[in-house]
Amino acid sequence: MATKIRLQRHGRKGYAFYSIVIADVRAPRDGKFTEKIGTYNPNTTPATVDLKFDRALYWVEVGAQPTDTVRNILSKEGVYMMKHLRGGVKKGAFDEAAAQAKFEAWKADKQKGLDALKAKEAADKKAAAEARLAAEKKTNEEIAKKVAEKKAAEAAAKAEAEAAEATADAPAEGTETPAEA
Repeated sequence: MATKIRLQRHGRKGYAFYSIVIADVRAPRDGKFTEKIGTYNPNTTPATVDLKFDRALYWVEVGAQPTDTVRNILSKEGVYMMKHLRGGVKKGAFDEAAAQAKFEAWKADKQKGLDALKAKEAADKKAAAEARLAAEKKTNEEIAKKVAEKKAAEAAAKAEAEAAEATADAPAEGTETPAEA
């Protein structure tokens, strides 16, 4: 029986997520499978992979052929790195402990790179938010300046109107008011 490691589509239109399955090559894409070894959700950033590492390694070593996408997923998860290291152990290049140490070092280096990428994305997001805030403050200051100018013009017009009204209401110089008499 020729086996494949492939993706089985689930979800709805426009929002697909996948199961990583071991299936006979003759079985339909979403049909009968031998074993489910994980899930893959490309809708998240970064894509989420939940994989049974030991079972995936077993099937790769047994000779199951992955599809291109699954090969990339397994490679990023380190299945092919571990297969390579186990081959070195079988040949006698190094022992099991050294292979495990090399794998852990590779995994730590990969995690460090992912953490650096996440930190950079967070810093970029924060910088963009600060830039938006600064632009909004500038816009608010301009609006406040225009409002202040408009209020000052209205106050000046009101003061002129009151001054004109006061001069019109003021008695002539030669006439006396009844309170003075």
